[in-house]
Amino acid sequence: MAATELSFEFFPPKTADGLDKLRATRAQLATLKPKFVSVTFGAGGTTQQGTLDLVVEMKNDGLEAAPHLSCIGATRESIRQILQHYRDHDIRHIVALRGDMPSGMGEMGELRYASDLIEFIRAETGDWFHIEAAAYPEYHPQARSPKHDLVAFANKIKAGANSAITQYFFNADAYFRFVDDARKLGVEVPITPGIMPITNYSQLMRFSDMCGAEVPRWIAKRLESYGDDRESIRAFGTDVVTDLCRRLLDSGVPGLHFYTLNTAAASRAICERLAI
Repeated sequence: MAATELSFEFFPPKTADGLDKLRATRAQLATLKPKFVSVTFGAGGTTQQGTLDLVVEMKNDGLEAAPHLSCIGATRESIRQILQHYRDHDIRHIVALRGDMPSGMGEMGELRYASDLIEFIRAETGDWFHIEAAAYPEYHPQARSPKHDLVAFANKIKAGANSAITQYFFNADAYFRFVDDARKLGVEVPITPGIMPITNYSQLMRFSDMCGAEVPRWIAKRLESYGDDRESIRAFGTDVVTDLCRRLLDSGVPGLHFYTLNTAAASRAICERLAI
């Protein structure tokens, strides 16, 4: 059986202590030999320097690092400069996103959609970057309809994205249906499922509410019943997400992309259960 391709997402820490913890996390996850790691990027460039610094550091450590790039609140010139920074450091992998409008920001920016950003990156840099696009098996929370959301995804691929990473989900059938529907629109690129380890009930529900990911009632109720028993939450969460990953792997997904929240234990536990 072919080796499972793994990737991990990190975010730029705000403190020196957070950076030290992330370095430890990165070292633990690097032993799993990920295909790449990604680093998030605040809309309007709010974490631009932190993202660049982390990506360069990770690249120097021998990891293929893919910065996130959001076009919300940005100008073409500001994006052009960021792309040049990455090229100067020989970064060749990027995650292109529309991004969310930060509180207090009044302007969308010159590029309104992720497909516009992807098209701009291709026009500016040719084939320099491998571009990842975002996919939403349970549909983007701001989408007018499932059909519009699916067409928007297909437009990102037509604009030049090489592959896609999904928002996390806990219903494998939503992913399978999304991939089938995308294929019917002519999308042939790999669509890697995004995986969210479960370690904290209130945090999971808050994130899911913001991004539109559904937490099935049976999972939510079981997690809620554990109260402050973190050990039981982690144990149950590991079981649930491992079963989800096993079903995805059995179906032949191109890999697994873990939203780590800058911690290693939960992702490692799932990969160990899967014998990856």
